[in-house]
Amino acid sequence: MHQALKTSPNDKRMLPYGGSFSIQDTQVIEFIKELTLTDSLWVDDINYQFCEKYFEWITDTKNNVFKGLENFPYKLYSNGTSQTFDLFYIKNKNRRFRCLRGEYIYHQLAWRNSWPDWKFIDELDLASNDAVVLSLPFADTGDEHKLKEILTACEEKNIPVLIDCAYFGTCKNVEFDLSYNCITDVAFSLSKIFPVAHARIGMRLTKHDDDDLMLVYDKINYNNRIGAKLGLELITNFNSDYICDKYAAKQLLLCNQLDVTPSKTILFGLDFQNKYTEYNRGGTVNRLGLHKVLNV
Repeated sequence: MHQALKTSPNDKRMLPYGGSFSIQDTQVIEFIKELTLTDSLWVDDINYQFCEKYFEWITDTKNNVFKGLENFPYKLYSNGTSQTFDLFYIKNKNRRFRCLRGEYIYHQLAWRNSWPDWKFIDELDLASNDAVVLSLPFADTGDEHKLKEILTACEEKNIPVLIDCAYFGTCKNVEFDLSYNCITDVAFSLSKIFPVAHARIGMRLTKHDDDDLMLVYDKINYNNRIGAKLGLELITNFNSDYICDKYAAKQLLLCNQLDVTPSKTILFGLDFQNKYTEYNRGGTVNRLGLHKVLNV
């Protein structure tokens, strides 16, 4: 049984519509159970195969639009999105970190001790010595919340930005505009799409080879091969719109029953009427997580 994080008032996992996890899709689970993965330990290029296929899988979406993805030639295996976040923090360790209210709590937990001068974006104007983390779709709404406005300011002030696309694969009608020069890192993960969060399967995209630790691991071929094999099997057999297409109608039905607004990310229903205040995560909307009931 999970325990609530004592230092995180936004930990909603124990509530009926709390938290944000993948749907326990029966077809995917049965597929995974039939796989043999250990042979991948001796496949030297399995991580390369995975990243090349993952990039193609992302661009094949019919439900969303990508701009500027081709500007990121360095595709590397990441242990979920978290490894990408950690290295972004290290590379920008002398900057002040910024994020939106309602953003993925991992950032606040990481910054509270090592970078205590971090600020929410609405607390004060962005400055040239900042570093910004933005999720797209936004973790608190599943939409493109204030993205263009913030990226325009970052572009003007040459502020490095990490874009967290962890919810790609569960969303529709989202424009992923990654064409801004200020975007230095883009993170993807399969953890919200398929029930494989504990396998830590993700990918980082960057524009330059700065020989950071993720690139070092890649150059000496010292990566998570079992995660890469599992990810490769999933994206080969289930397209990037599979989950969204399968559960979109059920999301609409549930949101109608709960009297909330369907998010562009099918995992969420959004309460703008302030009926479900226990689900507020610090932003302006109460986010209900539907993952527990979408496959029922």
